[in-house]
Amino acid sequence: MTKKQQTRFDFEQALEDLEALVSSMEDGELSLEDSLQAFEKGIKLTRKCQAALKQAEQKVQVLINENGDTEDLEVESD
Repeated sequence: MTKKQQTRFDFEQALEDLEALVSSMEDGELSLEDSLQAFEKGIKLTRKCQAALKQAEQKVQVLINENGDTEDLEVESD
């Protein structure tokens, strides 16, 4: 496996991991310390997912612009 493959972010896996974290936290069976660790991991995964989505959005914009359409994408913010 190349270095690039090792560091490649797997968006779908991150979403599955987030779902598992939320589920375990909702069950209420984690200790306070484990809940805090799960929350911290969830925040990190969320940030990585947001960055991956932003990068994908930028790639789409480049492709649109290369095809002659220079209109900016309208992005809804939270």
